[in-house]
Amino acid sequence: MEISSTLPPELYQKLSRLIYAKDIFGLFYLIGKLFAFYILFYMAEVGISYIIFEVYTVLVVFTMDMLYMNCVCTLKACFKEINNNLLHMQAFIVNNEPCVPILPMMFCYGQRNAFLIMNLKALKKQHLMVSNTVQMLNTIFSLQLLATIVIIFAEIIFGLYFHVVQYNRYDGFFINLDEEIGLIFLETIYYVTKMALLVWTCETGKNQAQEIRTTIHDVLIISRDEQIKNELQLFSLQILHCKNTFSAKGLNVDATFLATLVGAITTYMLILLQFLVISQACDEKSAINGTRIM
Repeated sequence: MEISSTLPPELYQKLSRLIYAKDIFGLFYLIGKLFAFYILFYMAEVGISYIIFEVYTVLVVFTMDMLYMNCVCTLKACFKEINNNLLHMQAFIVNNEPCVPILPMMFCYGQRNAFLIMNLKALKKQHLMVSNTVQMLNTIFSLQLLATIVIIFAEIIFGLYFHVVQYNRYDGFFINLDEEIGLIFLETIYYVTKMALLVWTCETGKNQAQEIRTTIHDVLIISRDEQIKNELQLFSLQILHCKNTFSAKGLNVDATFLATLVGAITTYMLILLQFLVISQACDEKSAINGTRIM
């Protein structure tokens, strides 16, 4: 709360639109999931205890995942605000303005450096607070995020393997269009979209944090005052010591991880399909041998 209190209202509005759109998309999935549970209960295929457990699990996982994304989006907005302040400082130094118009009391040219140093110290302190919050977020949500990744990985592979893809020797591979196909594809689309949103949020947050490093060096190049240069160098050293990456038990959640996950899903899906072909061939061979014996 203390970190996000410095964000301007315009940035809050953009952030709220993204959060609302994400939550509305998830809400549609929850409504479809609850409707599917109701149908299963109405057809007496599952008991009420199973329905209660599944609904509770789905709601808890959904709430924790959405909360994590909201926190990452807020931290990304904080990094963006720090970078914008550095860009304003860069423009202020380049223009060589005699006074600082953003303050209620006008500072004269002789006090400009003191104001810039004070502003740099405030930004450095704010950056340290945000970086510590990133590490705290990784610690708190690490196990939850890892569980979400494992669930998505397993649901996509085994959901498609057991319910969608079928094989026989005459038709080869084909899609099983039974009554559960709509629910399976709904869950697959939901998991794929959630994983993409999760990786996109963490990747853009990491890139926004790294952009501050470039901006600091740009300001350092055009600065002439030694005290300002020293503060910028200390700021740059602080950034080097802060690892602002979003991870789960040491596993960085970024674009590289998404590419690795897609490759792993494809690989294991192909392996399972090969086992399916082999098992079908073995069953047919056993049936033929049994017929010959009889």
